[in-house]
Amino acid sequence: MIEVAGHRVPRHGVRIVSIWVVLCAIVVPLVVFVLGSHLPPGRMSAEASAQTDANTVLTALLAPIILLVGVHFVYSLVVFRVRDDALEDGPPIRGHGPTQMAWVLLTAVIVVALAVWGSYTLVQSAHGAAGGQGPSPSDLPKGSKAALPIQVIGQQWAWTFRFPTYSAFETRELELPVGKVIAFHVTSLDVTHSFWAYELGVKADAVPGVDNVAYVTPRKLGVFSVRCSELCGLWHGHMAMHGRVVSAADFDSWVAQQKAADAKNLPDLGPYQRVYFPEPKHRAG
Repeated sequence: MIEVAGHRVPRHGVRIVSIWVVLCAIVVPLVVFVLGSHLPPGRMSAEASAQTDANTVLTALLAPIILLVGVHFVYSLVVFRVRDDALEDGPPIRGHGPTQMAWVLLTAVIVVALAVWGSYTLVQSAHGAAGGQGPSPSDLPKGSKAALPIQVIGQQWAWTFRFPTYSAFETRELELPVGKVIAFHVTSLDVTHSFWAYELGVKADAVPGVDNVAYVTPRKLGVFSVRCSELCGLWHGHMAMHGRVVSAADFDSWVAQQKAADAKNLPDLGPYQRVYFPEPKHRAG
């Protein structure tokens, strides 16, 4: 309590900060250790895990800011509400220098810290972040030289996949071996699409005439969803499917089945190329 004009007035700032500190001590650990494991995109791949960690850090930093604003708002509603029928304005608020300075400094520290952390993560640990590094990536993940290349071909309105190291067969299905570095070579036959393998943390544009490379390393067995995240026409919303991460033995078995099923089509596919420019078909006569 402080004394103002002979009246004892509670230290509202101390109360607000005390409530805020207690709530932060409860909420922030819950965000990191409980909510963090449920944040997208999950931990099905090394790249998805890095994205989930970033989302956890950002949420943990955001929680105290939201709590501070919320505590101040609720405290003001409860403590400073009018308690009788008198509709009189209170004294004008001229601002509070220490509070304003603390707010500016706090937000500046948060922004600078995030910039430093983000830059370090981008340069040191985000090699092959599965975001589509372009036709000639300069920042390659470990094991990229032995990566399994898979061509992702977008077209209205479906995905097809070609495996150049396995006779260049083509399939509408997608299975990946666990623990293996994958190099997605994403392109398109018609308009711009966007290959989004959500649980793998992969998102790369499929542009006609461009070989957009995205690296990913699956870490867990399971099913992942694939969607187009670029508006590409009337049936854009139906350009979706599911892929699977399987063991190395199951992947080899699946490849053998796909090669056998596609054997008759291989002569008509033509040689594997980084990009394709299909010639229009003309009707005879």
